[in-house]
Amino acid sequence: MNPALLVLALSSLATVATQSHDHHDMAWVNGYRQSFNFQCPHGEVLVAVRSYFSETDGSDRLWTFECQPTPEGLGEPSDCWWDDINRAGMEWTSTCTRNGLVAGVQSKYFESVLDREWQFYCCYYKRRCPYSCMKTNDSPEHFREEAEMVIPSYGYFIRGAQTTFSGVLRDRQWKYILCRMTDFDCEFENL
Repeated sequence: MNPALLVLALSSLATVATQSHDHHDMAWVNGYRQSFNFQCPHGEVLVAVRSYFSETDGSDRLWTFECQPTPEGLGEPSDCWWDDINRAGMEWTSTCTRNGLVAGVQSKYFESVLDREWQFYCCYYKRRCPYSCMKTNDSPEHFREEAEMVIPSYGYFIRGAQTTFSGVLRDRQWKYILCRMTDFDCEFENL
């Protein structure tokens, strides 16, 4: 066999092997089947979510999140709280109350349903109101795949999520609810 072809073949195999295990290099906030509580630093909100599924580890996912400071014009959050709990094994839609933005997530794993309950940490910015809201495509695109969602455009913020749960595949797909926020104070709550 040609030595150059052998080197090329071995380097290709090494690349494929590295890609299939790159999830081990991430800074995950949880271990499989473990609860977690993640909060962005004060004045920052979630801008990216990534997860990795494993059927052999309880049909669970490892999770990691990224935060970013909010624009100066939004000001400082005047109040932050843990919003309603979303139960394991169920489909749900959850948006931060009081026009809040998602600045954290906590989750607890339930062995009995091989799923998690979820709760968003929300922060309120003066009396700013959401507008031009949209939902992302399913993340992951197919159950049991690696998932990644990064806010697609500057000026959008995560306000919540809509999820679909498969009782057969024991996995969840997410559509994140993204909105812009007004540059002026408003008196009403816009869900």
